[in-house]
Amino acid sequence: MIDFWIGAGLLLLAALAFLLLPLLRGRGVQAEEDRTALNVALYQERLGELAAQQAAGTLDSEQLEAGRADAARELLDDTEGTTPTRHNNHLGRAVPLIAAILVPLVGYGLYLHWGASDKLQLAREFTEQPATMEEMVGRLERAVKAQPESAEAWYFLAKTYMNRERPADAATAFEQVVKLAGRQPELLGQWAQALYFAGDRQWSKQLQQLTDEALRGDPHEVTSLGLLGIAAYEEERFAEAIGFWERLVATLPAEDPSRDAIQGGIARAREQLGETAPASVTKPAGEMVAETGAGLTVEVQLAAEVVDKVRPTDAVFIFARALSGPPMPLAVKRITVADLPATVNLSDADAMTPQLRLSNFEQVRLFARVSRDGNATRGEWQGSSEPLAPDDADAIKLTIDQPVAP
Repeated sequence: MIDFWIGAGLLLLAALAFLLLPLLRGRGVQAEEDRTALNVALYQERLGELAAQQAAGTLDSEQLEAGRADAARELLDDTEGTTPTRHNNHLGRAVPLIAAILVPLVGYGLYLHWGASDKLQLAREFTEQPATMEEMVGRLERAVKAQPESAEAWYFLAKTYMNRERPADAATAFEQVVKLAGRQPELLGQWAQALYFAGDRQWSKQLQQLTDEALRGDPHEVTSLGLLGIAAYEEERFAEAIGFWERLVATLPAEDPSRDAIQGGIARAREQLGETAPASVTKPAGEMVAETGAGLTVEVQLAAEVVDKVRPTDAVFIFARALSGPPMPLAVKRITVADLPATVNLSDADAMTPQLRLSNFEQVRLFARVSRDGNATRGEWQGSSEPLAPDDADAIKLTIDQPVAP
């Protein structure tokens, strides 16, 4: 911003020059007038001396005229090039001075009221790559503050909040987007998704209304179909989950890579309806859980200090989450404490969200969480990994040794 204020200062100096130069020029004219008046006084004094000398008899008439001619010539020489004498105008001097003081003050006040220095600063910031995601979030927050009527700015902020696992803030931002851009089906679906995760994955009347409205506007709205399928699956309404996901599969083009993940979810729901447990939960303790397909191999065990604090029937959720992405898990497996230690494989076939797969992200983190009540979103103990690539061929060891914050 320093270059902006330098430019503004130079323009102000140029404006002041137009106001003050006439005043400075007026001072020069006044000095010339004063010098002319002095020369006239000297001329008159010289004429008086010549007249006195003639009266005293020291000068005759010819000498008197010659003296007068010399005095007149000297007066002309001294006043040559000067401007005519003018009357002083004090008001004429005061107006430029007052204007010179008021112009910068009024200009600064008008700029503060109608100017856009904050938007200019933001525009310059967005031309530079942010050092951290927190810095990017800060820029977007300042952008919506400077341009609260911009639906695009609110949308980018909402998406960023979701990527930073701040669904409550994302829901508020999506609400603003809907107010500004209208109740478009895709926006309603994303708003519902944010509300779902902000509400601890609990379905509500508002979520049902939003997804219903989105599907009325667009029966193939992807986010709503996927969200309804997830909610139905987690509430063990497997037939409804299959219905939503089959509609989603029919919507996607044949070459869409997420179709496989959706089909995997449908298959798991059909297994639940047939009361067939996943292979991963039927393996005895200490034995590797066989899975097909590429993915991450995860070896899960309990820390010695945790063994006496959990029950054999407690659920254990092993899941992957994008390092920079949505808060929902990309792939999930469920076993029990009795199965530990165990080895599982997480792949695209285990995707919980039809649109998101492990292979779509460059880095993920792995978690293993013990939950006594069987709720994957909360628990008592967990372990986590460092960021890693989703195609890492090495087995990743996870030790459950950290208490989960309430």
